[in-house]
Amino acid sequence: MPLPAKAFQLWLHRVAPSASTADICRISGIKRTTLAQQLVRGKVAETTLVSISRALDLSPLTELASFDHYAELGAPPQPPTPAELVSQVATMDLLRAVISRSSPAYGGYGDSDSASMRALSPAPHATSVRNWVDAIDDGELRHRVSAASGVAPQNYSAQLTANRLSPELVVATARAAGVGFTGGLVATGLITEDEAGWVPGAKQSALDALSDGELAALAGERLQALGKSLRRHEHEQAQTEKIWENLG
Repeated sequence: MPLPAKAFQLWLHRVAPSASTADICRISGIKRTTLAQQLVRGKVAETTLVSISRALDLSPLTELASFDHYAELGAPPQPPTPAELVSQVATMDLLRAVISRSSPAYGGYGDSDSASMRALSPAPHATSVRNWVDAIDDGELRHRVSAASGVAPQNYSAQLTANRLSPELVVATARAAGVGFTGGLVATGLITEDEAGWVPGAKQSALDALSDGELAALAGERLQALGKSLRRHEHEQAQTEKIWENLG
C-alpha cells in the first residue's frame, strides 16, 4: 500500500527538517516531477521512501516501519529460512554450483580460485519473487493471502508471473506463511540483502547445505521453468510478427 502523502511529508520533515524538496530529489535521484505527482495524488510509493532513506544514510526497513501499515517491520527481524535463501540464488549460479560439484576442472570447491568463482549474484534475479513464494508455499498460501488481502487469486498469480509483488502483498504473504518479512522485500528488490540484515554468505551456506541430489533437482526445476518462459516468449513474438506481416 502506498504511503499516505501527509504521513510521508511529516516523516520527511522529521528526518530532513532543513532540506528542501529540490535538495531531497537531488541527493536521492528522484525526479521532482515524480515526487510532486505522488504528493498530489496523495500516495507516495514505498520505493520513494527507500531511495530517500538511503540518501540520508537511514535504514529503509526501519523508516518504512515508522508508517502504521508497515509497523510489523519494526519487530526484531526473523531470519530467512534456508529455502528462502536458496530461492534468491540465480538460476545461472545454481548451474555453476552443479558443474562445480561434478568436476573440479570447472572450478570445483578445491580449486584455489573457487572463492571468486562461487561468488553469488545479489538478489533479486529474473524469477526471485516467484521462487520466494514457491519456497514458503504449503499448497494453500495463495488462497490465504487472497482471503486476507482481498486480492483476487488470478491477480496475485499475474503479479508472480511478472516476477513482481507489491510491498503490501509481500507483507501479507510473509504473514500468511509465518516467515520473516525480509525475504520477500529482498526478492522484490525493495531493499538489499545488507539492508535486510542478512548474514554475509548466508545464501552460499544454504546452497552448500543442499545435497547433490537436491541441487540437481532444483536446477532441473529452474531450467524447466525457464524453458516454458522462453517458449511462451517465442510464441508471443511469432504471433506479433505474424500480425505485422498481415498488416502488410
